[in-house]
Amino acid sequence: MASAAGLCISRLRQPDSGSSNKKHFSGKNSTMLYYGQSVNFYSNNKKHGSLSIRSMNGTQTDPTAPIGTIETRCFPVASSLKTAADRLNLAVAEMKSDSPPAAHSGIIRLQVPIDEQIKAIDWLTAQRHLDLPRCFFSGRTQIVCSDRLIDDSDLNGSTPKDHRLVSVAGIGSSVFFRDNQPFSFNDWRTIKRFLSKSSPLLRAYGGIRFDPKADTSPEWAPFGSFYFMIPQVEFDELDGSSILAASIAWDGDVSWSYEKSVAKLQSTLHQLSAVLGQQNGAPYASILGNNNVPTKIGWDRAVGRALEMINLDSSPLKKVVLARSCRVATASEIDPLRWLASAQADGEQFYQFCLQPQNSAAFIGNTPEQLFHRNEHSVTSEALAATRARGGSEPLDVQIERDLLTNPKDHGEFTIVRESIRRRLEGVCTEVTVEPSKVVRKLPRVQHLYGRLKGTLNSEDDEFEILSSLHPTPAVCGFPTEEARRLIAESENFDRGMYAGPVGWFGGAESEFSVGIRSALVEKDLGALIYAGTGIVDGSDSSLEWEELELKTSQFTKSLNAEKAMLVTASD
Repeated sequence: MASAAGLCISRLRQPDSGSSNKKHFSGKNSTMLYYGQSVNFYSNNKKHGSLSIRSMNGTQTDPTAPIGTIETRCFPVASSLKTAADRLNLAVAEMKSDSPPAAHSGIIRLQVPIDEQIKAIDWLTAQRHLDLPRCFFSGRTQIVCSDRLIDDSDLNGSTPKDHRLVSVAGIGSSVFFRDNQPFSFNDWRTIKRFLSKSSPLLRAYGGIRFDPKADTSPEWAPFGSFYFMIPQVEFDELDGSSILAASIAWDGDVSWSYEKSVAKLQSTLHQLSAVLGQQNGAPYASILGNNNVPTKIGWDRAVGRALEMINLDSSPLKKVVLARSCRVATASEIDPLRWLASAQADGEQFYQFCLQPQNSAAFIGNTPEQLFHRNEHSVTSEALAATRARGGSEPLDVQIERDLLTNPKDHGEFTIVRESIRRRLEGVCTEVTVEPSKVVRKLPRVQHLYGRLKGTLNSEDDEFEILSSLHPTPAVCGFPTEEARRLIAESENFDRGMYAGPVGWFGGAESEFSVGIRSALVEKDLGALIYAGTGIVDGSDSSLEWEELELKTSQFTKSLNAEKAMLVTASD
């Protein structure tokens, strides 16, 4: 999340992003599924066919219709959060009394800089009383490898550090995008029409299901096949300062009027709390028990089945990533933001996110893995595979690192991931490089094999192709993709939902997505579902892989107050 606050005042007619030339659409009626590259996304773009009407705010809209105006209005710097809120309220009141814009559709962002760095997650916690959709996203700042420290913010743009966007919290949605059908090129177009390079902090935050073809369980139903929102009220935490912002979006074609949008924003602003919520300590929700799906016996069977397939001469399958859902029952309701904040203590190497539609469970995560980052035409992606625990001492940690680097099974698993990502990038990028090609990336509790890939997009409109090509990577699905996906569908008796799916944001000139691993779905009553997966390749041992699942799950369970750590595991 390396963008700066950007231009303070900008207005755009027929924006550069979200209104591509008509040449991108042909008259042929065809829809293509990316077999072998992506099992999730359908494309209706210039290469693959005609238009469809997609969903915005629960209604249908034309993805090719340009937005009449995109504007960012920046107000004087405020000395406090309360002063910033007062200025926003006054500005919205004036907009309500003024004549509406002439534009038939548009989006206006109002932003007030604050001369103080305030944690975005604390601001969002203070708004927990509002029954509105919410989101939180925090970017990484560094990557610790065995032979170097990579400054992720430097690689993701040229923004000066004192303007770098650290994290974003949003409450309510000025516009949201959701559908039960697979995320398509036209869905991407519908989102991008509200975004512009001239308003860099106008962003759509959200996520996409791992496999929309799989049956959706009730807990995941509110998220649809994808869910993105441009926050109605947003708090941006920067290095050394903050921004309180609000957005008004309207589109006459879908009866979403300017007047309605202003009135709804005014109502939300009047309910905001200016008293910050503090994230002190652990979530304090004692674990009463857990239920793993599959259980250890079921896991052994699934891994055995996967190894049989991998070792068949007639099967092309080289790797499959099997996952586990762990439902934890707690003595009290879990606060998802407090739980996420406790995970932030693990350091600056993680993306943190929270996505919660209205009246829904909250999907939270603390993931180390980048799917891709686009800045103009420049694209980066990462290969991350194979797992070891950290050593209790420096000599032991180095010994584990050396074993990870030299182990043939781990090298094979990592090579599958890295080379698959390279080939996918080469399909839409030029000048693809891999540097570093293979090092050990060290996280607080685990270490992985890691490589970074860079490429240059032929066109910024190829962003959808990057997303649809890269997801799912072999790190969360397997290789080849379709064979691995089919085995996952046959083996797993739970809904992954957005676990292992793309989670992140679209912007006008810049977009960034992480992989939704190390994640949990926090339910509105007692308990949560915690997800973890591990790659199965030739030579895998089901018991060792189960231990890896336990290690990954512990990232969340360790922060809950399990006084006696006596977890009751259900049997087959």
